[in-house]
Amino acid sequence: MSEYIQQVLSINMRAEISPLAFVEVFGCQQNEADGEILRGLLSSMGYGFTDRQSDADLVLLNTCAIREHAEQRALGHLGKLVHQRKPNQKIVVCGCMAQQESVREKLRKSYRHVSLTFGPSALPQFPQFLYELLTEGKRIFVAADATAGFTEGLPVLRTEGTRAYIPIMHGCNNFCTYCVVPYVRGREQSRGADAVIAEARAVIAEGYSEIWLLGQNVNSYSDGDVTFPKLLEALSNLEGDFHLRFMTSHPKDAGAELFDVITRCDRVAKFLHLPVQSGSSRILKAMNRGYTHERYLELIKELRRAVPNINITSDIIVGFPGETDEDFEQTLELLKEVRFNCLFTFIYSPRDGTPAALLADKVPPEVTKERFARLQETQRVIENR
Repeated sequence: MSEYIQQVLSINMRAEISPLAFVEVFGCQQNEADGEILRGLLSSMGYGFTDRQSDADLVLLNTCAIREHAEQRALGHLGKLVHQRKPNQKIVVCGCMAQQESVREKLRKSYRHVSLTFGPSALPQFPQFLYELLTEGKRIFVAADATAGFTEGLPVLRTEGTRAYIPIMHGCNNFCTYCVVPYVRGREQSRGADAVIAEARAVIAEGYSEIWLLGQNVNSYSDGDVTFPKLLEALSNLEGDFHLRFMTSHPKDAGAELFDVITRCDRVAKFLHLPVQSGSSRILKAMNRGYTHERYLELIKELRRAVPNINITSDIIVGFPGETDEDFEQTLELLKEVRFNCLFTFIYSPRDGTPAALLADKVPPEVTKERFARLQETQRVIENR
């Protein structure tokens, strides 16, 4: 990797004017963390940065595939670039959307101005791809294996002020029937605990006061005998002025050990994002979530007994195939009982390659929209009381 960084840097140093890159990130905090690595690599290769894509020599879009809306936003952005391009501008599409074969083919055939695509697992190879693009001029569409592990030592250019994102794992083994993550980010792979702790020490020394530990399911983190609660406690014992947050937790893997660490460790924020997705046990089973309505409520009670002042946020999907009025009412009942501090609400969108996309019992759009409005109003009333 360092060889290609030096080669691209040499190319850029020979240019009369230092090249500029425009980087836009779509989607979750994990994508933001990947975006900071991409910026770090670009900076190491001699690129400066611009907020105006029309001024950029290289436009890089780090995309999301979790929901249709995010995918359409990225494609819409690409469409506009046809008319806003600088001469000889190179356009790179990476991230989860670019990992999907159907999307790569669409970009190859219908977006002729796209020069390079690659998925999340190929991120460390970006300098090589860029070197080949600059020297050979051919369009590159990478079909990378989504099982690649962590590559340590990649440069990071952080952009979040006092907040530092630290990925501790990637991929997912849960295979929720609506979710594309296991297919675009691969199976769960945990980063070494020593590497995580070393990075945390470094960002604390640099003055970052808010550290976010990231993973598709942080509760599943495991490095030998080091579980996620043990890692969280070890990090909380580091010296410095900082606090810790983490995303995302899965209800089936959260429990007493984690709650105890949140309670005892002052540096761990009294906050937990615990996506429930639905209040109906029948729909939760169809989603392959691994818990019931009743079990989720028990977990919330356990959490609040352990951490009485905890802030709890969650995700809800409305309109999953087969969702009935009764299923939706159970979701509203759960909201009223749990009383989340904040709720992230989404309308179900089918994702290619997921089991749920093949289900026939689709909820009519007008029904979904009405339920979505009721859900948001219910949560608004809860938050304003």
